[in-house]
Amino acid sequence: MFSASETPVIATILLVAVGILGWGFYKAKPYGKLGILSWLQSVVLMIPWLVFFGLFAAGIYVNIAGILLVIMVATSIYIYLGRQLRAEGRYKILQQNADQRSLRSQSQEKKQQRDKEESTEAPSQLQPKLISIPGEDLNSIKGIFGIDTFFVTNTTAYLEGAIFEGNLRGEPGKTHNILSNTLKKRFDEKYRLFLVENRDGKPVVIVLPSKNDPQPMTFTQQVFAGILFIATIVTCMEVVGILLYFDLFSNPGRYMETIPIAVGVMVILLAHEIAHKIVANWYQIRLSLPYFLPAVQIGSFGSITRFESLLPNRKVLFDIAIAGPAVGGSLSLVILVIGLLLSHPGSLFQLPNTFFQGSILVGSLARVILGSNVQSSVVDVSPLVIIGWLGLVISSINLMPAGQLDGGRIVQAIYGRKTANRTTFATVILLALISLGNSLAMYWVIVILFLQRNLERPSLDEISEPDDARAVLGLLALFLMIITLLPLTPSLAGRLGLGGS
Repeated sequence: MFSASETPVIATILLVAVGILGWGFYKAKPYGKLGILSWLQSVVLMIPWLVFFGLFAAGIYVNIAGILLVIMVATSIYIYLGRQLRAEGRYKILQQNADQRSLRSQSQEKKQQRDKEESTEAPSQLQPKLISIPGEDLNSIKGIFGIDTFFVTNTTAYLEGAIFEGNLRGEPGKTHNILSNTLKKRFDEKYRLFLVENRDGKPVVIVLPSKNDPQPMTFTQQVFAGILFIATIVTCMEVVGILLYFDLFSNPGRYMETIPIAVGVMVILLAHEIAHKIVANWYQIRLSLPYFLPAVQIGSFGSITRFESLLPNRKVLFDIAIAGPAVGGSLSLVILVIGLLLSHPGSLFQLPNTFFQGSILVGSLARVILGSNVQSSVVDVSPLVIIGWLGLVISSINLMPAGQLDGGRIVQAIYGRKTANRTTFATVILLALISLGNSLAMYWVIVILFLQRNLERPSLDEISEPDDARAVLGLLALFLMIITLLPLTPSLAGRLGLGGS
C-alpha cells in the first residue's frame, strides 16, 4: 500500500494523466472523426505505461514478457489508427481545399483588382520591386509552378528571397520534389526551395539564395571542439577518481586507475556521435564536429552538433536525431545489464544501496538482477555498472525535449515547430523549478537558454510528417529518458529494499 506521504504524489500523477486525456478529448471533439482518431492514438500510447507504473508503484511487478506484449499490442493499434487517421485526413483536406479554393479565388480577384488600381496610381509601389531576386530570375522561378503542383496567388518579399502564397494541389513530399528538381534544372544550386506552413497554417513556398545555407566550421571552431574533447576526457577521469574516493587533480599520479572506466564512457560518447554521423552521411547531410560538454558531475553532458547542410524533410531530421541516443543508450543499457550480472561480493566498486534510488530504470534492473543483494547497505558492483549508468544518464539528458538537443529535434520532427517551441519552454520552466534543489538542473537551464534554445532550421519540406513507426520510436525514446532521470520515491525504494523507508 502507499504511504501517507506518497498518496498525494500518486493521486496528483493520476489526476494530471486523466486531465491530459480529458483535455485532449475536449480539443479533439470539434474536429469530428479526424480529431477523435488523433486523440485515441495518444490514449493508446499513454494507457499501457500508466497501467504498468501504477502496478509497479503498488508493488505488483509485470515480467518482461508481459511488458513486451503490451508494447507490441499498443504499437499495432497505434499504427492502425494512424492509417485510418491519414485516410480520413486526406479526405478532409481535399474537401477543405475545394471549399477554400473557391473562397480564395473570389477574394483574390478582388485583391488583384485593387492592386491593379493602386499600380496605376503609384507604379513605384509594385511588390516585385521590393523583392531582392532579379526580375529575370523571379519570372523564371514563377514558371516552375502549375495548377497540378502549387498554384501561386501572391508573391511577397522575404529576406533575400520571396514567399509564394497559393494552393497546394498535391501530396507535399511529391510536390516539393517536383518543384525543387525543376528549380535546380533552371538555376543549379543558386536557389533553395522550402515548403512550409505560414502562420495561418496554410502551405507556402519560400525561395532563398543558396548563400544562406549553413556554413562549415571554421578552423578556430575546430580547434575549440578539440579542446573540449580533451577536457571531456579529463572530467571523465576525474569522475572515476571521485568514485574511487580520490581527487585526480590532487593525485595526478593515480591517473592509470581511472583510464579503463573513462575509456568506457568515452566509447559510449563516441558511439553516440558516430551513429549521428553515419546516418547523416547516408542522407548526404554534413555535420559539424561535436562540441563535447565536459562535466565534473558525470564526466560529460554529451555534445552539441550543428547541421552544415539543409535537411530535405522532417523524416531525415528524426533519423539523424534518434540515431545517437538509440546507439549510445542501447550500448549503455547492455553494458549496465552485463555489469549487474557480473557483480558479486568483492567487485571493484562499493555503492550505497541508496545509489539505485536515483533512477526508476536502473533501480528496477538492479532489483531484478541482483535480487536481495541490493538490500545490503553497501552493494559491490562491477565497473561496467558505472560505465552503463553514466552512459544512460548522458544519453537521457540529451533526450530532453528542448531546442537543438536530440530530444528537441525528435519532437520537432514528429510534431512540428509549434509543439517543439512549447516543449522547449516547458522543459526550461521545469528545470528551473528543479534547480531550486539541484544545481545540475540550473546548469542545463543555462546551456539551453544560451546555446540550444533555438530550434533547427526548417527542412526544405517542412510539411511532410514522419510515419507512425518513427512517431512510436520517438515517444519510446522520450519515455526511456523519463524513467532514467526520474528517481524512485522513498517509500517505493524502501519496498524494493533500495534504502528507502
